[in-house]
Amino acid sequence: MAEPDVDVSALPQEVREQLAELDLELSEGDITQKGYEKKRAKVLAPYLTQTQNLVPPPAYDEQSPGPSSASASAPEPGPSNSSSSSSRHRHTRRPHRSGGTRDERYRSDIHTEAVQAALAKHKEEKMALPMPTKRRSAYVQSPIDNCTPPDSSSSSDDEAVSSESAEPQHSPDTWINSSLHGSSTSSSASSTLSHGESRPTQAPQPQSQQVPPPPTPAHPSVESVRECVFVRLSHPTLPDPVPGVGVPVSSRVSTKIQQLLNTLKRPKRPPLSEFFMDDQEEIVEVPQVDPNTPKPEGRQIIPVKGEPLGVVSNWPPALQAALTRWGATQGKSPALTALDITGKPLYTLTYGKLWSRSVKLAYTLLNKLGTKNEQILKPGDRVALVYPNSDPAMFWVAFYGCLLAEVIPVPIEVPLSRKDAGSSQVGFLLGSCGVGLALTSEICLKGLPKTPTGEILQFKGWPRLKWVVTDSKYLTKPSKDWQPHIPTANTDTAYIEYKASKEGTVMGVAVSKVAMLTHCQALTQACNYCEGETLVNVLDFKKDMGLWHGVLTSVMNRIHTISVPYAVMKACPQSWVQRVHIHKGSVSSCDAFLNVFQAHGLKPEVICPCATSPEAMTVAIRRPGVAGAPLPARAILSMTGLSHGVIRVNTEDKNSALTVQDVGHVMPGALMCIVKPDGPPMLCKTDEIGEIVVNSRAGGTMYYGLSGVTKNTFEVIPVNASGTPIGEIPFVRSGLLGFVGPGSLIFVVGKNEGLLMVSGRRHNADDLVATALAVEPVKTVYRGRIAVFSVTVFFDERIVIVAEQRPDASEEDSFQWMSRVLQAIDSIHQVGLYCLALVPANTLPKTPLGGIHISDTKQLFLEGALHPCNILMCPHTCVTNMPKPRQKQPVGVGPASIMVGNLVAGKRIAQAAGRDLGLIEDQDLVRKHQFLADSLQWRAQTDPDHTLYVLLNAKGVAVCTATCVQLHKRAEKIAAALMERSGINIGENVVLLYPPGKSHILCPPLRLHLFTPSFGCQPNTWFTFLASLSWFPQVSKAACILTTQVLTKILRSKEAAATVNIKTWPIIIDTDDLPRKRPPTIYKPPNAEMIAYMDFSVSTTGMLTGVKISHAAVSALCRSIKLQCELYSSRQIAICLDPYCGLGFVLWCLASVYSGHQSILIPPMELESSLTLWLGTLSQYRIRDTFCSYSVMELCTKGLGGQTDILKARGVNLSCVRSCVVVAEERPRLALTHSFSKLFKDIGLSMRAVSTAFGSRVNLAICLQGTTGPDPSTVYVDMKSLRHDRVRLVERGAPQSLPLMESGTILPGVRVIIVNPETRGPLGDSHLGEIWVNSPHSATGYYTIYGEENLQADHFNTKLSFGDPQTLWARTGYLGFVKRTELTDSSGDRHDALFVVGSLDETLELRGLRYHPIDIETSVSRAHRSIGESAVFTWTNLLVVVAELCGSEQDALDLVPLVTNVVLEEHHLIVGVVVIVDPGVIPINSRGEKQRMHLRDSFLADQLDPIYVAYNM
Repeated sequence: MAEPDVDVSALPQEVREQLAELDLELSEGDITQKGYEKKRAKVLAPYLTQTQNLVPPPAYDEQSPGPSSASASAPEPGPSNSSSSSSRHRHTRRPHRSGGTRDERYRSDIHTEAVQAALAKHKEEKMALPMPTKRRSAYVQSPIDNCTPPDSSSSSDDEAVSSESAEPQHSPDTWINSSLHGSSTSSSASSTLSHGESRPTQAPQPQSQQVPPPPTPAHPSVESVRECVFVRLSHPTLPDPVPGVGVPVSSRVSTKIQQLLNTLKRPKRPPLSEFFMDDQEEIVEVPQVDPNTPKPEGRQIIPVKGEPLGVVSNWPPALQAALTRWGATQGKSPALTALDITGKPLYTLTYGKLWSRSVKLAYTLLNKLGTKNEQILKPGDRVALVYPNSDPAMFWVAFYGCLLAEVIPVPIEVPLSRKDAGSSQVGFLLGSCGVGLALTSEICLKGLPKTPTGEILQFKGWPRLKWVVTDSKYLTKPSKDWQPHIPTANTDTAYIEYKASKEGTVMGVAVSKVAMLTHCQALTQACNYCEGETLVNVLDFKKDMGLWHGVLTSVMNRIHTISVPYAVMKACPQSWVQRVHIHKGSVSSCDAFLNVFQAHGLKPEVICPCATSPEAMTVAIRRPGVAGAPLPARAILSMTGLSHGVIRVNTEDKNSALTVQDVGHVMPGALMCIVKPDGPPMLCKTDEIGEIVVNSRAGGTMYYGLSGVTKNTFEVIPVNASGTPIGEIPFVRSGLLGFVGPGSLIFVVGKNEGLLMVSGRRHNADDLVATALAVEPVKTVYRGRIAVFSVTVFFDERIVIVAEQRPDASEEDSFQWMSRVLQAIDSIHQVGLYCLALVPANTLPKTPLGGIHISDTKQLFLEGALHPCNILMCPHTCVTNMPKPRQKQPVGVGPASIMVGNLVAGKRIAQAAGRDLGLIEDQDLVRKHQFLADSLQWRAQTDPDHTLYVLLNAKGVAVCTATCVQLHKRAEKIAAALMERSGINIGENVVLLYPPGKSHILCPPLRLHLFTPSFGCQPNTWFTFLASLSWFPQVSKAACILTTQVLTKILRSKEAAATVNIKTWPIIIDTDDLPRKRPPTIYKPPNAEMIAYMDFSVSTTGMLTGVKISHAAVSALCRSIKLQCELYSSRQIAICLDPYCGLGFVLWCLASVYSGHQSILIPPMELESSLTLWLGTLSQYRIRDTFCSYSVMELCTKGLGGQTDILKARGVNLSCVRSCVVVAEERPRLALTHSFSKLFKDIGLSMRAVSTAFGSRVNLAICLQGTTGPDPSTVYVDMKSLRHDRVRLVERGAPQSLPLMESGTILPGVRVIIVNPETRGPLGDSHLGEIWVNSPHSATGYYTIYGEENLQADHFNTKLSFGDPQTLWARTGYLGFVKRTELTDSSGDRHDALFVVGSLDETLELRGLRYHPIDIETSVSRAHRSIGESAVFTWTNLLVVVAELCGSEQDALDLVPLVTNVVLEEHHLIVGVVVIVDPGVIPINSRGEKQRMHLRDSFLADQLDPIYVAYNM
């Protein structure tokens, strides 16, 4: 395309930004060159100099497909079962003398036009939905050979849940528009949303190249598809990056998040009916009623009466009697003609044959099934009828045979496999009806799935059945004197018809003999059936209209039925029309049908829509018209009114109108009224939509075997406005929603099953399907297969749309279609979608006739087993009932904070202390323990051969032991090497770089000889090791590095050179090669406040911090641990945790030197190759006290949890373990410690042994469960209160409760107090605040390079704002509370327990509330079995959830809705982005803590290689 002649610099700013955005899209590959040129031309069009010469580009590449390709956009006829279930019938226009057609169309040109008009409005707005990011391998497509190619017919496999919803209006005159469009009737589909204006005639559209025009113009079910303009959504210009967020804006991820934020800035639809407020810590619903909501204003409805049932002199006393009569007097008369798969007649069954075979079957059933004396079936027993749709004759014989034998037939669908959709529900039906016997044909029996031994499979949930074949050759001719017993029709059950509820439960509606007879009589009268006529039935003959007209009423009237199986309809849609032509029958369908066939002589007045339901049977039917009579009525209704349950003329937006047609008058002999669909059955007003209830002798009598549900449906007595019953007679709920129009015409607008109640408004699933189908689905949706249902999330129903995606649909097309469906439904129905999912073609569960099984689809969605290939969640738009964000109150120390003694505002101050450290009397001892180097020297002299350390390898073998004297000598050598080789000065820093092991034990004492501040670093993995090394020398300002020979080689290797510039590094000293001589002098620090070492650690927020530990703090901490754990030289402890920082380093390297006990060291990395190493060691050495990390405990729980029997067989016994302490700087992981205790209880571990320790950066050890003191206690706190920074204790098992375990007993010499972090005033008992600590072993400050010590000085030396202003406290940065318990501690006082809630740095501030990531992550991990680890963080107020997928990649997209649901339900938060990654992607440090900020940085820099990223709208 030639570059348009336009000066870009002269264009308006907005246009220049659009062009820049397009350039960005092109450079990032988000758009093709061709698309770029088109969009650029479109943006520039208004500013071109030669506008008149420019041909506008086509709206989209492909023109609309020709008529014969309509298959992809129109749903196929689904099973006729849906046609029976309620409101679909208003659409399936049933004919005079026809079973009608199953092809309930959603398609309608008028509706398509309305949808396109609504979408055109959005075209103007710049709305960019960020497209999800998907890894290539995650594109799930079903192989082409598994997909049925789209038919050339416009039928689709769909159980087309019909779309048109009839709904009336306020003033009766305006409802009716009889000559609308000049067409006589409105189809259920084509009128779906007509807006009362004639359609402008369209210029003929060019045919798409691939689809040749159809050969015959009069194709029976062709609907030409208008071209839909496909509007590509323009992306917004990118705003400036958020200041302070160090992410380059070119990053794909941050661009998309920015798009998402722009989308979310758009105004939300105002909440419809409810707000939730945090009131007294409860979420309380405060309804906000919109004063403009339309309300019904008419008078109360008066029940409508049908005409009386005519009295016919020769009417048979029972249906079986009619068959007897025709079998005897009209034996040659044809009863049934079946068609083969090509549509040609296969055979004809006469009334004589039907009678004789039925009698033979009745005789066989009653007399020939068991042995001679045993009667297996008795009259009144229930039997299942299992016959395929292609074999109506066998079904007729079986059905009438059962009626003659007076056993009750229960027709069901043929089971195809154990995994059939809804199979177990059919089992429930058979069980509730007490069915033990199934009748079937020989061919059908051969086709049933079998076990390897040849027996019929036991289907899931089914009772055990005996199978009986009813082919003639297996039947016995009755003896001359045997005649079937035919009593006059009474209230005994004649047959049971199955019905599936909205939840998928299948129940049996029992129809009595008299109801069956009366229904046939009423249908005969309403439809003017005459003896000897012909009827074409294209419906399922096992139930509903197909059964009532095509099997029962036809026999009553000696009608010849031509049964067209569904398979024939799919293969050759003309077949039934040809039958009608040959046999001169009458037919029905909708407008589209009439438009095609009017030219062929079809009269408008013969089309007879009707409304039916399994419970009430036929509710209303339009009587066949007289030629020239006025055309039927139509109502053009406002969809908004309908959603509020009232009838209003559509005056506002013509796009959101619904045109509905009447379904005629009430059935003869019936009485009908409209009641409110929920709550007590109160009569509606004349302008109100309600449920149709019917009183008639011709209806169902009960749900067989289910008396409870029966009462609510079959025995309803309507009440008036004051609540008094209107009479005695019971009505039956039909499940249809509708109203009575002028002239007592009945209009049906939906059915209870398809009703979605969202925020107090009602929406019809069928209408939503129609709207979705009108959004040019040809490129995206496979055969129009779309399911709509609602799921309850966070106190309201949320709408979910699931569609099958065509195998050849591109990602771009699918996403475009989804975003346009959102817009269309928003414009037309004023409701937000919660989730839109596309699944591969042919993967949704099917009903027997190939439609979508809605309840099973919903179940799969909720279980996370739907496996979508594309998903779009829009919780931000549709969740309007969130609690109001919290407004934080200003804080200040006011008069209420007055302290009286130890009380704050009436409560005891929340403080607790460990035992006294006590004074050491002996000055010699004081000197000995003041410096650890002196301790070591003293031990080397007094007890040189006492072993302090034993190091084990993966096999459990001691590879190294260190005695006092060995340690001392080695320390001296290293000191000499440092002085000699590096010329190091006193007070300079030394880096220790060692893997956990031998050198780690032997080197630390040198710290104490040289008194050179030094710190450890962990070489974790090769890459992280090198990366972390790159910043270590800078941060530490180290003068030299001590390490091993192996690591020295690595540092000097070529590979390392790429990451680390070795030239800028300090001297590296290899401690495996040391001089022999001792240092000339050993340094003595002038005082104990000098720094002994520096403890460096990377926090979970990604900060590397070093704290300075003085000599005094080292000895105080070692002494405190010695007292708490009763450590002395004859004791042994086992340590399995990383020795790099915190309490782990102290236990591994320092405590033994001080206390003289023996430490058995187990490097945690050895556990990866030998899981049993740690537990085996505890058993082998009979260890009483052991220390581990959470990662070690998790490794054992996951790896050994199922192997306790093997461990027991190996002789592992943990009964010796008295305390197993998990060393951590976080809230105790209760679930993990409980699982560990429970799992290893079998090998002797005491349930009381496991406890936790707690430390922080400012104080390495605050709590540690020692040998004395009570067991750690557990409390349950209310999570909603925690978010408000409050603690409310609740009972175990309370909803929204969180269990918290005490973090261990407070160490000797330690005092803690709970402080308000903002006012810095003390808090009362059981109040949440920051934990402050006062202790001789607190660190003295952070180690910083840039002299920022003053900034954080208050972390180490701070005072309370009131109360005790003298004591200096260190701030831990952790939230927690102190609670006085009923237990007593070692001193005999009541025990004060410290509960840690979480780190202040990690908390997420969302909606003014404080969330702890671990709580959200716990919920996420429970959401789906395939979620392993998860992590959450925020980015610009969006909550991002990263979940590791443990299952197959096809499960990836299942996690998105489940994660969104669980976080919304349990935490009242909307997830902004869901990222699905591979296992192991979430970084976890050696202490087992998640590095959430590293993860966040990697995500924003687009370095995670995620499987899928979903941006929730």
